[in-house]
Amino acid sequence: MRSAQVTRNTLETQITIKLDLDGSGKVKFDTGLPFLEHMLDQIARHGMIDLDIVAKGDLHIDAHHTVEDIGITLGQAFNQAVEDKKGLRRYGHAYVPLDEALSRVVLDISGRPGLVFNVNFTRSNIGEFDVDLVHEFFQGFVNHALVTLHIDNLVGKNAHHQAETVFKAFGRALRMALELDPRMAGIMPSTKGAL
Repeated sequence: MRSAQVTRNTLETQITIKLDLDGSGKVKFDTGLPFLEHMLDQIARHGMIDLDIVAKGDLHIDAHHTVEDIGITLGQAFNQAVEDKKGLRRYGHAYVPLDEALSRVVLDISGRPGLVFNVNFTRSNIGEFDVDLVHEFFQGFVNHALVTLHIDNLVGKNAHHQAETVFKAFGRALRMALELDPRMAGIMPSTKGAL
């Protein structure tokens, strides 16, 4: 099974993440950040990934460290769970609409971290959640999952819808990239022979 458990403890946060890349979208969250949990639920449900995340952070300061470190820890768990990458489709993409908003996510389980993030949120906060932290979450994930990730919000007027389409599309793109291709069974999906 492609699963992992990672704990990250710093002076700012204590985070434990369990994930199963071949799950059914089950979630269990205790982060103190309801909007982030709503977004993580989108990844799990649309990616068919089981996620259990417990995070204690310095929320009395703000959510920055907690959100970034959840991204980092999730990336570490993903990189551990994906194993040797043989037989993967490797690439994934998705377009997801929600009312007036539309986002596109394209990713490559490449072994090379890279993030291109083109989301111009229409306001600075969604409830109490600072929208700048969406980028911080994905940067943390990319750096430790070792994936190349392009995120584009193509249209949108409602910041909640913009964010939700991004996270849903990310989950869908992950699901596609993680699928095992029967024609590539046991084969590394790279002309280099390594990812």
